[in-house]
Amino acid sequence: MITGLERLAAAVRGEVLDRVPVFVNLLDQGARELGVSLRDYYADGERVAEGQLRLREKYGYDNLWSLFYVGKEAELLGCRHIVYADDGPPNVGELVLREPGDIGRLRVPDDLAGHPAFRETRRCLAVLRREAGGRYPICAYLTASATLPAILMGMERWLDLLLNGPESLRDELLAKCSEFFRRQAIAYREAGADVLLYSNPFGSTDLVPRRLFERVSLPWMRRDLEAVGTRGVVYYCGGARMNPVVEAVRAATGLSAYYLSPMDDLAEARGRLGAEALCAGVINDIPLIDWSPAEVRAEVGRIMAAGVAGGPFLFGTLVMPVAIPAHTIRALVEAACELGRPGGARG
Repeated sequence: MITGLERLAAAVRGEVLDRVPVFVNLLDQGARELGVSLRDYYADGERVAEGQLRLREKYGYDNLWSLFYVGKEAELLGCRHIVYADDGPPNVGELVLREPGDIGRLRVPDDLAGHPAFRETRRCLAVLRREAGGRYPICAYLTASATLPAILMGMERWLDLLLNGPESLRDELLAKCSEFFRRQAIAYREAGADVLLYSNPFGSTDLVPRRLFERVSLPWMRRDLEAVGTRGVVYYCGGARMNPVVEAVRAATGLSAYYLSPMDDLAEARGRLGAEALCAGVINDIPLIDWSPAEVRAEVGRIMAAGVAGGPFLFGTLVMPVAIPAHTIRALVEAACELGRPGGARG
């Protein structure tokens, strides 16, 4: 039996075994699978791991997540309140940085792996590694230094500091966020993560003008990745387009794997990145809430046909909303597995 990790390794080499890898990012669905509330689910790392294992087994895709929710990073830096909802992911309920003076007082934990807020993540990774290590890629989510401040201080305040300064305060915060990224990457790798998704919406010109991308975002991306290396790192703009900047990112960082936006043209991305880079063709999963199986299959077929030609490729989703029906998730995975076989997208 071919494993998800074998499929991914083959894809990186530009080969297809039985089919292309299929990454389906189901997170909050794990609570429903176990019949518990989101609050209780995310309070227990072993439950999160069990939810991930059950979901992967139920639908038959290729990846596992150690991600709880994005606000976990804020908790590691001092956030004491997370807001839970019934129909969406948990979110930050308290800003870590509420005034400029808070930046100077912000401390990056020396021992991230031993931090109380990382304990359940470590337990989750231990279970995933024991039950599926070496067979399915275990993924971790890390926020880039240029984007993390939006989680810590809110989007409006971060944009104001980014655009208007003072630059000394901005760079002090970015330096601390970059050091946090470095320590987080080390902690996740040591705990068993195979893939580090490097999330940087502020690395897309959808969010920042080109001049700011070149002057601020790109140098801090280079600093982040020089500190940890590019092994297993996948670049992701949070669903924002990366084609306009992807050549600059690759030249500056040496990254060879890119989790594209549904708005990016796959053929254009391949032309910009060359035949060696791994491209993930990503479906816009919000419409899946209402789409029929036929509509799902047509869109999967379009992405597969565009992606399998010309170089390393995998099929992926964004963060699947909990409102997507189970039968639609099943239709998505079945279509991707069928149409991702050699010649399948032409069938």
